[in-house]
Amino acid sequence: MKKIKSVCVYCASSSKIKPSFFEAADELGRLLAQNDMRCVCGAGNQGLMGTLADSVLDNGGEVLGVIPQFMINEGWCHKGLTQTIVTADMHERKERMAQEADAVIALPGGCGTMEELIEIITWKQLGLFLNPIVILNIDGYYDPLIAMLHNAITENFMREEHARMWQVAQTPREAIELVQTAPVWDKNIRKIAAI
Repeated sequence: MKKIKSVCVYCASSSKIKPSFFEAADELGRLLAQNDMRCVCGAGNQGLMGTLADSVLDNGGEVLGVIPQFMINEGWCHKGLTQTIVTADMHERKERMAQEADAVIALPGGCGTMEELIEIITWKQLGLFLNPIVILNIDGYYDPLIAMLHNAITENFMREEHARMWQVAQTPREAIELVQTAPVWDKNIRKIAAI
């Protein structure tokens, strides 16, 4: 295990979601700040992204936002972050967020959040990202996706060993505990990526 200094959080920008999701984002932001973990996020100014960033900052923490130029042009960028990195496109954004992260936590989100989560799990399977990945399953939101991942193992698209690539938390506090205790993934595991 290595010291977790920077956590990338994938989350949604929707503002029309359940209060419990906002409460989880707010609590996660507070816990990141209290544990001296820099938050890396997509730099959005609304939805869970905005709530998360505001909570980290309000509790004395640091937020690194990574956002493509076209999103800034749309007015979607949070203007009060500790640091903002502007990228040319979404691919560069995701790569930079992963590079800056000692761990990943996925709050509930839509296609963009799920795509980021699946991609980072894929990178871990290939030995390109070795750090903890935690799915924060508030109110069972990710139950269908977690079932699908396990179905991929059942149907031999992945191996049983690959189920250790991610962990599932029910609360923000549990998510913080899991990123601090998860072992570093062995990059040699890529040798079993193909079945």
